[in-house]
Amino acid sequence: MPSPQPLSERLMRGAIRTLGSMPHWVQRIIAGKPVEVDGQQLATEVQMALRILNRLPGNDFTQLPLAEARAQIDAEARIFGGTHDVAEVTDFVIPTRAGTVGARRYANTPDARGRGTVLYFHGGGWVVGSLESADSACRFIAAESGLEVIAVDYRLAPEHPFPAGLEDAIDAYRWARAERPGARIAVAGDSAGGNLSATVSIATRDDATGPPDFQLLFFPVTDLSTKHRSYELFGEGYFLTEAHMDWYRDHYLPTADAALDPLVSPLLAEDAALTGLPPAHVAVSGFDVLRDEGLAYAERLRVAGVPVTLQLVEGHIHAFVNATGVGKLSSRALAESVSYLGRGLSS
Repeated sequence: MPSPQPLSERLMRGAIRTLGSMPHWVQRIIAGKPVEVDGQQLATEVQMALRILNRLPGNDFTQLPLAEARAQIDAEARIFGGTHDVAEVTDFVIPTRAGTVGARRYANTPDARGRGTVLYFHGGGWVVGSLESADSACRFIAAESGLEVIAVDYRLAPEHPFPAGLEDAIDAYRWARAERPGARIAVAGDSAGGNLSATVSIATRDDATGPPDFQLLFFPVTDLSTKHRSYELFGEGYFLTEAHMDWYRDHYLPTADAALDPLVSPLLAEDAALTGLPPAHVAVSGFDVLRDEGLAYAERLRVAGVPVTLQLVEGHIHAFVNATGVGKLSSRALAESVSYLGRGLSS
């Protein structure tokens, strides 16, 4: 279950919510001059929150010891995440080939399991992030959709580099298939978790029980082999930076050549490997180093004949699913994504 919040976190969380509820003109004063890049404008409430976040002491977690970096990411998720009441939240474990991984089940209605199951893989570059950092997003999805949501606490690098986290994700999906026979099952995740959702779909396409019924990919990492144009545009100052991605890649991959593996970089998968994958909804942020590779992967899926819907949240930065406690834009964007998830599992 979620850990109690320290007083400093509660105070910061309250301040963020107060700022998020202020009139637009007040937020604009705090945010400063409008920022326009590549024909789009950064949303005022996002710019305001970003300005505050960038001024927090020690906000570059890559300079911290690993345990402190992980604690900081969890704390930021609690500060900026929304509060969403869910009827049932239960921690348990899922068996895997390497032992077990922690998991957290969310259900907001008695028939949630019957409506369908969503396996959620948190973001954090395969290095940071946890059940704690994903808690707000999972609560939102469960409350908004009525579906059963199961967050998976897969192993992290550098203690467990690729393919350990992916193996845990695959095993969690296969566990769900065995434990929920006949159920509609989706995979979902943000950033590195979006990558895992995409690669689980590829890796299980030819399973006897089939791949997932739907994949919900929030600003997924799809290509660690190169840096797309959005790295040049948004590589510094928009929460997720080029330096962060370099740090993640160096921790996650056992060798540089591993970036060429389609189960690391699904954008590099052959056309045949993408054919027959489950329908997908791809949501990307306009001010995000991962924007262009997310757009490119959606197009690759479309060309391969996979039903795809694309959501470009132009005024937002990376990780909007974890910022539903700030203003309204994140909640509206996440609710739109969840609507596609609900339709995808009911079709």
